[in-house]
Amino acid sequence: MRKAAAYQQQSDKNQLVEQHAPLVKRIAHHLIARLPASVLVDDLIQSGMIGLLEAAKNFDGSKGASFETFAGIRIRGAMLDEIRKGDWTPRSVHRNSRSITDAINQVERETGRDARDSEIAEKLNISLNEYHSMLNDVNVGKLIGIEDLGISEDVLSSEQDEGNDGPLADLMQGAFQKALAHSITTLPEREAIVLSLYYDEELNLREIGEVLEVSESRVSQIHSQAMLKLKSKMESWQKNS
Repeated sequence: MRKAAAYQQQSDKNQLVEQHAPLVKRIAHHLIARLPASVLVDDLIQSGMIGLLEAAKNFDGSKGASFETFAGIRIRGAMLDEIRKGDWTPRSVHRNSRSITDAINQVERETGRDARDSEIAEKLNISLNEYHSMLNDVNVGKLIGIEDLGISEDVLSSEQDEGNDGPLADLMQGAFQKALAHSITTLPEREAIVLSLYYDEELNLREIGEVLEVSESRVSQIHSQAMLKLKSKMESWQKNS
């Protein structure tokens, strides 16, 4: 009986992997749209398949989350981990990212409202064109996503690893999600739309540009600025929470 149950369990896991293999390709092509040419989509798919296998191994349907949601987080996380191991991001890009975040913080403390492009550029003592160029570099050189806001995507999901259950984990998850949702509502309309189209609708930068009737480069700038603003807001939230 035990052998039969184990065989059935393994069969179910294999079926999950087979059914959700297209999800790996979809996530890989979604990520590749904002990565340097040196990153190959086949490498993303390979690491994503490892994430899918781990998801099938660790998934517990009794926790309430769907397998696709759980697997999507694991797949994307595996891809990002593999990319970050390459450490191809120039140090200057990390410095620029920190400088922009600091400038956004300063402007918003001084004005009490959302920082404008021109104000951030002025605070950095550079031209608006130079600032937009910095944003493009940050978007290409650094994967800015939910996992870069200070709490991993696993916290935002229905975490299924042992040791992370319980009221405290639920409270942290709920509080962070509520603060993040509120922070997004404070962004300028166009920035919020870009985030929604990118993360919710899973459009790539080119497709978002077609929707907004702006260039792909401009979408990249808007996305980078929106995520840096969110990072700044969430850092402040965590310090005060």
